[in-house]
Amino acid sequence: MRAVIQRVSRARVTIEGKVHSEIGWGLLVLLGIEDADTEEDIQWLSGKIINLRIFNDAAGVMNESVKDKSGDILLVSQFTLHASTKKGNRPSYIKASKPGVAVPIYEKMIAQLSRDLGKSVSTGIFGADMKVELLNDGPVTIVMDTKERE
Repeated sequence: MRAVIQRVSRARVTIEGKVHSEIGWGLLVLLGIEDADTEEDIQWLSGKIINLRIFNDAAGVMNESVKDKSGDILLVSQFTLHASTKKGNRPSYIKASKPGVAVPIYEKMIAQLSRDLGKSVSTGIFGADMKVELLNDGPVTIVMDTKERE
């Protein structure tokens, strides 16, 4: 699983011209899923996202998590995070899971993040043509891959 995590002042997903989901202050998480992803990957990544200390404390130091700050999360599936650009100029998405595998993992990730955060997580719609808007706060952007665990 690969995630791009952005600290945002606000973010929203629009589908067919209508706002589907939006959050105020919190995290926008773009999530790429591959066939090798497991329940362990879901739990590890959710724990990291929820507890990632990238929000300022009272002293202005990035020392608090989205959970500490009672922030929101907007989770959006994005298969292009598994693009391979090794050959040529057209990316290959061979590592990205097909919907039959990816949708159940995506739904488990939504449930795990909601449990860990202690409230519902906003989402896009898997496979939809989405317009994602955000105001990156900082900017703060973190990339994680469950296979590298860095």
